[in-house]
Amino acid sequence: MEWIGWIVAGVLAVVVGVMVVRHRRAELGLVEEQARMEKRSRSVAASIREQAEEAAGHLRADAERALEHAQERAKEAMADVDRRRAEMESSIASQRNELREIRAAQERQEARLHEREDRVAADAEGLQARAERLEAQRLALKDSRAQLEQETERVNCELERVAGLTVAAARDEVMAEAERQAKLAATGLARDIEQRARRDADKTARSIVTTAIQRVASEQTSESVVSSVDLPSDDMKGRIIGREGRNIRAFEQITGVNVLIDDTPESVLLSSFDPVRRETARLTLVDLVADGRIHPARIEEAFDKSQRNMDERLNRAAEDALAEVGIVDLHEDLVPVVGALAFRTSYGQNVLRHLVESAHLAGVMAAELGLDIAFCKRAAFLHDIGKALTHEHEGPHAIVGADLLRRHGEHPDIVHAVEAHHNEVEPHTVEAILVQAADAISGSRPGARREPLEAYVERMEHLESIATNHAGVERAYAMQAGRELRVMVAPDVVDDAGSQALARDLAKEIEKNLTYPGQIKVVVVRESRAMETAH
Repeated sequence: MEWIGWIVAGVLAVVVGVMVVRHRRAELGLVEEQARMEKRSRSVAASIREQAEEAAGHLRADAERALEHAQERAKEAMADVDRRRAEMESSIASQRNELREIRAAQERQEARLHEREDRVAADAEGLQARAERLEAQRLALKDSRAQLEQETERVNCELERVAGLTVAAARDEVMAEAERQAKLAATGLARDIEQRARRDADKTARSIVTTAIQRVASEQTSESVVSSVDLPSDDMKGRIIGREGRNIRAFEQITGVNVLIDDTPESVLLSSFDPVRRETARLTLVDLVADGRIHPARIEEAFDKSQRNMDERLNRAAEDALAEVGIVDLHEDLVPVVGALAFRTSYGQNVLRHLVESAHLAGVMAAELGLDIAFCKRAAFLHDIGKALTHEHEGPHAIVGADLLRRHGEHPDIVHAVEAHHNEVEPHTVEAILVQAADAISGSRPGARREPLEAYVERMEHLESIATNHAGVERAYAMQAGRELRVMVAPDVVDDAGSQALARDLAKEIEKNLTYPGQIKVVVVRESRAMETAH
């Protein structure tokens, strides 16, 4: 609108200018010039008017657009304000509802707490009243008991006077009569049972045992205490002996096995009562001969490797035996213990094969008797597991094996069958008796066992155990068929003087506890080693 005022002012100025010019022209008499000026003024005024009108139209349009834009923004602002107000009102309403719910929940909780407090108070009052009543009853009962005891004492005295017997004598007489009657009844019942058992048991037992023996066939066994190792040539014997016997002494000390080198061509013998130790030594010597390098450090390396190989062989032997018997859930810690029995013998009979045979026999007899076949086979298979540990633990192998199975979660009846199979514990289950029968059948069949070897092995184990029971002893080996006991001691525990004293004590203990022909030489070895690694 200001622009319009300015334009009108401009127009008025032009008009005034024209009038002034016209006046001058009138004064000067320039009519023609005045006419031209008027015409030009009219033209200029028309042009200015058109421009003013056009500018006014543009200004009006701009003003209208600005007004519309301002109105739209005002509407949007109002709408945004309304929306925000609605959101805030909704949020406030929601928070008010939550507060009301929280307040209501608190009020309900407080009400429950008040109710609980009331109940607790009521219960406490009730308990107090009950305690008072019980105390009163206890006192009343105490008085009644005292009166009853007095009355009982009076009645007993009267009865003793009338009967001429004391209470103890009357009780003994009644018990004696009851015992006599029970014995008569039990004797008659036992006689009947025994007569029926005699008629049927012998025939049934013979049938069951015969069936089991016929269905289980096993090979005869013959174990030796000597292993032979073939050599590529007799020159290898000198390398095995080493300079001044260094290699053969190191081999015997590390493996605990005697090396026998005689005139037998291209062969040496390894002697040891322990079959696992002897087989480990054989694998060690085979490895050394194949490699060609024989010296103390290489002997230790080959021995460690052979021990690992033996562990794998023992595990495979155990797994094969378990699969043959049908046991799949034996504790993993018991598997290597079972495997160790593959190289142990009992009177010349391989213990692991004896366990497999006993398990089959027990399974056949269990089937004939209607018992749990798998359970009986498991008990029979595990009955001699303690023989793998008798050189490490004192006591009968049945008790050692039962303790081992008990620690590894075996069924109590299986543990009982194991500890009772040699009557160290009185058997009280059918399964225990069945395990005894299977063990006896397997061990007593022709060719199963030989007494001399077992006695020899037991003497060697006893000889070694005498040494290992002493403090500071790391290993002990019975050498030269029991004529020498070689003992390795820990150098940080036993000094040189202690080694001499230990040898003397062992000799005295052997003289006291063992019976043996000839003499037994005790050799105590104390060796210190220092080792560093160069990087």
